[in-house]
Amino acid sequence: MAHDGLTNQIRRLRFEHGEMTQQQLADKVKVTRQTIIAIEAGKYAPSLPLAFRIARTFSVPIEQVFEYDNNQT
Repeated sequence: MAHDGLTNQIRRLRFEHGEMTQQQLADKVKVTRQTIIAIEAGKYAPSLPLAFRIARTFSVPIEQVFEYDNNQT
């Protein structure tokens, strides 16, 4: 279930980047592993700065990590 229409590709991107663990990603973007788990599960929408840090970690545009569907209410 997406949080307010926000979905993400973090799990796929982690796999494509050497099967990066949730902890490794958390360390790189300076949050806890629990935060990464919640974002991946769609239970938590990251702040905009955190969303950009995640995208930059994977060297992709933010739109390749997060997608917003404003038709969901």
